[in-house]
Amino acid sequence: MEGRPLHFIGEKIQVTFEIEPRLEKKPGAPNAFTWRESEYRITRVLAEWHDYRRHGRMARNMQAAHAAAATRRGSWGVGLDFYRVATDRGRVFDLYFDRAPKDADQRKGAWFLYQELEADINDSDIPAQGGL
Repeated sequence: MEGRPLHFIGEKIQVTFEIEPRLEKKPGAPNAFTWRESEYRITRVLAEWHDYRRHGRMARNMQAAHAAAATRRGSWGVGLDFYRVATDRGRVFDLYFDRAPKDADQRKGAWFLYQELEADINDSDIPAQGGL
């Protein structure tokens, strides 16, 4: 699903899962998120993609074969998991989970609201959230 970006947001959000994820570094799409004190229920996951590339010094600290495997499946604390979602308010957003720990006390990563997109959704073309 392609959507025209309306505006960049780039803000940290809180997410809610109906069932807690089995893997804290690969949680999957949440069921809801809170942004600026408003809750948005996710009604559909429209797309999902991952960026597990290493950048800077981290890109040079692995052998080529290991780095290629890590880019495909990820390694601990490296990468971003993106989700394009439709909400109960008729809005479409890209959000992502940053897998990098912030410090020794915050090792689980954080969720961010990346951007809002044009809400041009044809429900017959979109699988239900549980279908992905």
